[in-house]
Amino acid sequence: MGLLKNSTCLLQPSSASTVALPIIYSFLFTTGSFGNIISGWIFSKNISTKRTQNIYLTNLVIANLFVCITMPFLAAYFADGYQWENDSMLCKIVNYSGTLVIHTSMYVSITILCWTALSQYSTLMKNNDHKQYSPTVNENYFYKCLLEKFRQPKFAKYVCISIWIIVLGVTVPVIVYDLHLQPDQEQIDRCYHWKAENGKLTAKITVLIATAWFFLFFITVLFSYYSLVNHLSKMQKNTCIGKKHLIYSTVKRNIFVILLILTVCYLPYHILRPAFYALLSSEDCQMMNYLVEAKNFLICLAAAKSSLDPVVNLLLDKRFKKSLYNLFRKSSSQDHNHTADIEETTQM
Repeated sequence: MGLLKNSTCLLQPSSASTVALPIIYSFLFTTGSFGNIISGWIFSKNISTKRTQNIYLTNLVIANLFVCITMPFLAAYFADGYQWENDSMLCKIVNYSGTLVIHTSMYVSITILCWTALSQYSTLMKNNDHKQYSPTVNENYFYKCLLEKFRQPKFAKYVCISIWIIVLGVTVPVIVYDLHLQPDQEQIDRCYHWKAENGKLTAKITVLIATAWFFLFFITVLFSYYSLVNHLSKMQKNTCIGKKHLIYSTVKRNIFVILLILTVCYLPYHILRPAFYALLSSEDCQMMNYLVEAKNFLICLAAAKSSLDPVVNLLLDKRFKKSLYNLFRKSSSQDHNHTADIEETTQM
């Protein structure tokens, strides 16, 4: 009965959706594309891919670029999508291809961020002088071997390939099924409609599974950060860490940055999503409009992470920062030499 009542509700996007979201997506597309292309170039040319962290960060850049590709379509959808016909090519691109790319890249990024945090955490356990302060780690052989795996580049490559295969293996069949195999029981004229925003049954189930996936990794990173803080606290009580304290503080900061990204960019969306499905059966059409717009803004917040990652790379990787500095210094030097040549030619 709720489905029938919802079908008569026409979504009316507010100016916040039709003006703010297109502007935000256009800005994110510009900054995100530029930043991630620069990041990809630096990783491919100047930084060794044999380092575990660089493998994870390179895959994050790839996922970010996929999200950036969809942003112009999303900007067009929110600006004018409520006037598109449901069978139009642009509508299908946004509702199916855009959904596929956004969610695939989102969960690839979430998983890789978690793995990066664990890789950072495992770096503190590789030195023999930590053993006297980590008896539980040394007693647990499986845990010790697992941390060792996280530091191996070959393992990192297999992990990233597996993440892409698993996420694509889950999302692609759902999108194909919803697009081609699952029949529509009612005709919809407009592209911006509650049914497109709500998703079909298979999409709902997939989103709920993905939400559980997110919270699993979020709790893992949270536990890693807590464990690291507790570990460092015990070490500081028992010994003077000295110069190596800088290494511990760096790793602690890096995991905190990852935890902050998961909390700010992804946590609100994954809190709202289950509530969105629970409340969308409401008979209040105005409530449905509010829920849909809240969901769209939180997806935009999640997509914004793709534009923030180049800044995160500066925080997480000193070699990336050095390479970026050298790139701009070299470019500035070339511009200076070119200007000098022009001045010299003019004077002659």
